[in-house]
Amino acid sequence: MKLQQRNVMVSDTSQIVQKLWNYCNVLRDDGMSYGDYVEQLTYLLFLKMADERTKTPYNQKNPIPENYSWPSLIKKDGDELFDHYRHTLEALGNEKGLLGLIFNKSQNKFQDPAKLRRLIVDLIDKETWVSMSADVKGDAYEGLLEKNAQDTKSGAGQYFTPRPLIQAIVDVMTPKPGETVSDPACGTGGFLLAAHDYVVKHNPHMTKEQRKQLKEETFKGWELVQATARLCAMNMLLHGIGSQEFEPIVVSDSLAADPGDRFDLVLTNPPFGKKSSTTIVGEEGKASRERDIVERGDFWTTTSNKQLNFVQHVKTLLKQNGRAAVVVPDNVLFEGGAGETIRRKLLHECDVHTLLRLPTGLFYAQGVKANVLFFDKKPASETPWTKKLWIYDLRTNMHFTLKTNPLKRADLDEFVKCFKPENRFNRTPTWCPEMDSGPEAGMTAKGKERGNAPHPNPEGEGVNGRWRAFDYEELIKRDKISLDIFWLKDESLSDSDNLPAPDVIAQEIVEDLEAALEQFREILNDVDVFSKGEGL
Repeated sequence: MKLQQRNVMVSDTSQIVQKLWNYCNVLRDDGMSYGDYVEQLTYLLFLKMADERTKTPYNQKNPIPENYSWPSLIKKDGDELFDHYRHTLEALGNEKGLLGLIFNKSQNKFQDPAKLRRLIVDLIDKETWVSMSADVKGDAYEGLLEKNAQDTKSGAGQYFTPRPLIQAIVDVMTPKPGETVSDPACGTGGFLLAAHDYVVKHNPHMTKEQRKQLKEETFKGWELVQATARLCAMNMLLHGIGSQEFEPIVVSDSLAADPGDRFDLVLTNPPFGKKSSTTIVGEEGKASRERDIVERGDFWTTTSNKQLNFVQHVKTLLKQNGRAAVVVPDNVLFEGGAGETIRRKLLHECDVHTLLRLPTGLFYAQGVKANVLFFDKKPASETPWTKKLWIYDLRTNMHFTLKTNPLKRADLDEFVKCFKPENRFNRTPTWCPEMDSGPEAGMTAKGKERGNAPHPNPEGEGVNGRWRAFDYEELIKRDKISLDIFWLKDESLSDSDNLPAPDVIAQEIVEDLEAALEQFREILNDVDVFSKGEGL
């Protein structure tokens, strides 16, 4: 009987999700983008759920003023509905707390009042959203957000980190009940939600107090773009995080100042784009660009490189012995000047223990070559905290695309296994030079000469192993302390039979060209600044 009920629930859920998708396509014919649709759905779902919570068994006070509540919308039709909906959005946008965050600067994007009424009456009002599981509501909303990210015209992809990557990162970071989690560039909330789901899944017997803490005291994110913060707040609310009294999302530039808060975990994928600058329009209407230099007493050095600043900011946000996972572009690993200073300080003051080198083709932003840097914040010490940096190379000879060959969670299984989140000090490399077969398998040529014991992981992949450690002494001696390290042979350079499919090659060429174009733009901006005396 229970199995039948479950099947009915899953079937009903699928139908609801399909209805939302189908209606989105209807509205697209009227010129409404996925992003606009998700925003309008956000407003209406919030109003409906607030009304549902006033009824038994919840019996909560409605935070929405009665004049703008869900029943007031249901009663109206035609132009009267249009006017009332517009006034509702304007009024609620002036409220404080979660209401203000959701409705700030909200606008009616419908062109036809009949289609607005259909969404209200036929789709949203017919369901009891509060009684649905958080998984159901959340999955439907996440699906819409991902579809919005795929809509290249919207530009929303820059806020979307591939979910399989997020899941793998959270799986190795192992958040626990009672630990606080932050994302200073939270986008639509992918990292925060994955951490929440991990805690719930791995701790089914949490106390009532622990569950309350998980809902209202565990997560905090910062987002610069108001519209994205709105989607994030609603996404988290649908997953059971936050309340009218507790706002998990702050709309601000997280790099502007030290917020004072400290966290056990920081998980983040800061926005791509190297230099930070502001366009200034002079008296004659001529535009020029000025670098945005972040100067903070808690930073090791001053730079206009946003990603380097985010690395410094993450270090500040961590509690003592706090853990971080930060998605960074390649330039953070090799850039000189401030970059070298930051890497030197990071290796000394933190335990920089793991680097995951990501393949191309994962992000909606084109031309991105990225990595995930894992480090723990440590107390002051005269000796460096980093002893070994373990690197997993998922880039060399790996080819992914967003549509034809997207990254799957299974593609990261070996990395998660190698990481050994349960005991990082028991790691073994899969790489070893000159691996043999036979009785001396796993022993290097030099090791045989010296009579050394076999390599600690004889089941490794020899010179093709993707997992390898580098001592602190090796790292600190590298030019500019570069962490831009590869050791695997690129098979496509020597064997045409191993070349990826033509469409993959074409996509990689496009990404490389766009990355080069972005670098030329940055150089042009620097030259422009220098020519005006800013760089002297």
